[in-house]
Amino acid sequence: MATKTASKTNRAAKGGSGEKSTRRQNAEKGFVAPKKLGVNLQAVLVDLVELAVQGKQAHWNVVGRNFRDTHLQLDEIVDAVRQFSDTIAERMRALHAVPDGRSATVASKTTLPEYPQGEIDTAETIDLITVRLEAVVHTMRDVHDAVDEADPTSADILHAIIEKLEQFAWMVSAENRKPAG
Repeated sequence: MATKTASKTNRAAKGGSGEKSTRRQNAEKGFVAPKKLGVNLQAVLVDLVELAVQGKQAHWNVVGRNFRDTHLQLDEIVDAVRQFSDTIAERMRALHAVPDGRSATVASKTTLPEYPQGEIDTAETIDLITVRLEAVVHTMRDVHDAVDEADPTSADILHAIIEKLEQFAWMVSAENRKPAG
């Protein structure tokens, strides 16, 4: 009986026995991103990839007071940002756009300032990472309206990432802040 069922399943997958095959439905016939949507998502991708690299650079070279907490917090940020970049790249592929995360592309297209070389004090690291988190959010907010107009689903993804990056910026920057008043 198992062999008979397997044979029927194989025929169904090949379109035999009058049963309809669903093997190629949806994925190749879905929404295709307008060129500008792909360009906008690529801008976000580039900044996210660069933020992950710079976050790791900061993680390896941070020194000073509250080292351990800063070191661990940087890893948390890097892990999240890597996931965000993967989400954006996979969304691009789902929309038939081609993501480009090559190092030369990232280096030439990012809006993030270059991260300094060498050991960096924790207080300075906090400020440097906050600037970079805010720069990525700025890129995302710059492209948001055009993305939303072209594809509200992609805009929803941006919303979730912006929310988390702004939370990271607040939490990281709080390390150097003094109470108001």
